[in-house]
Amino acid sequence: MERIERDSIADIFFHLKWESEHAHHLEGYSARNVNLWRDWLPDRVNRAVLGKPVWEQARVSFEPGVLFGNSRKPFKIDRKRFSMAPRAGRFYPQGRLSGIAGVFPQNIQPFRCVGIHNGHMEVDLGHPLASYPLSLSMTVGQVSAKTDERGGSSADWVGLLTDGPGMQARWQDIPTDFFSDAPFVRQNEQADSRFYAQPRLVHHLDETARDMVANLYKRFVKDDMQVLDLMSSWASHLPEDVKPAGVSGLGLNRIELEQNPRLTDIRVHDLNTNPVLPYDEASFDVVICSLSVEYLTQPLEVFADVARVLKPGGIFVVSFSNRWFPPKAVQIWERIHEFERVGLVMEYFLRSARFDNLGTYSMRGLPRPRKDKYAGELVFSDPVYAVWGSRVQG
Repeated sequence: MERIERDSIADIFFHLKWESEHAHHLEGYSARNVNLWRDWLPDRVNRAVLGKPVWEQARVSFEPGVLFGNSRKPFKIDRKRFSMAPRAGRFYPQGRLSGIAGVFPQNIQPFRCVGIHNGHMEVDLGHPLASYPLSLSMTVGQVSAKTDERGGSSADWVGLLTDGPGMQARWQDIPTDFFSDAPFVRQNEQADSRFYAQPRLVHHLDETARDMVANLYKRFVKDDMQVLDLMSSWASHLPEDVKPAGVSGLGLNRIELEQNPRLTDIRVHDLNTNPVLPYDEASFDVVICSLSVEYLTQPLEVFADVARVLKPGGIFVVSFSNRWFPPKAVQIWERIHEFERVGLVMEYFLRSARFDNLGTYSMRGLPRPRKDKYAGELVFSDPVYAVWGSRVQG
């Protein structure tokens, strides 16, 4: 049986688990061609994976802050040192700050605005995961012997894994201010029924990413369940081997809905005009929303009504990536970091006050399929993000 050794080149699948005040979080990253001799991995990780056979999992834990060194405590600065209008809880590039030791205009590392007080703002330069215990698992995939070593770049794989995670959590349970500055304005404000009048029978994610979404939904969608595919289209991204009792599709284009083989009934309905769903209370076991949440202009009202049509304990799962139709995405979506978008969707769940047992998921770094039309210009599969919650009982 092949085992990973110091002179190996290996594919390693990382999973990072952590918990914030309101949710469980799982971050995935696929690291390919890891060079254990040259690349940087924490000592605990190196010791855990060395000697492991292919497909066996190793686990390590880290106390708060251990992976990120000594973080500076939040401190106050004059707001004139920041070139934007700050919003509490939001992240911004450090290069937007001036007069801060060790911070240069080219620095794109994020910092968090954690407070605004008259003419001052409170700044946190620490890593957003620094205050949480972390559980890291590694599964060794393909292993091969290193044939030559003639320099080359060194990769910080755990740094790549933790670049972004943590940004979705509130700071000290204070709601993040995503809702100032007209967040739900769009470039194109014409009626959605006109914009989506022509069917778009194209996939919005590559095949690998679509499989990841289907695998995620398989955790929640089981045989004989009643499912609502919210903001549906011609593909529902449901796993092929799961057979729900019924799949209701609600979307804007009838032709797209009629082309979807998983739907057992369809409704044409514009949620941005009327956020009330045309279904009875407690009609569904699971509601899914795939690659569309960024188009909602009344998300809080929609999330509250999703809870109404779910059975008590039913699950609402929202998945998305970093691709969308720019004219119709709300402006807050385009202005924030990818992991802040996870936090924005979490905030929709939390502010509805109708959901508990929240969870989030991210998957990055998987190779793009060779036959994909963008394979020549894009190395990685489209990232997948998701947030889910259960309708509160009673």
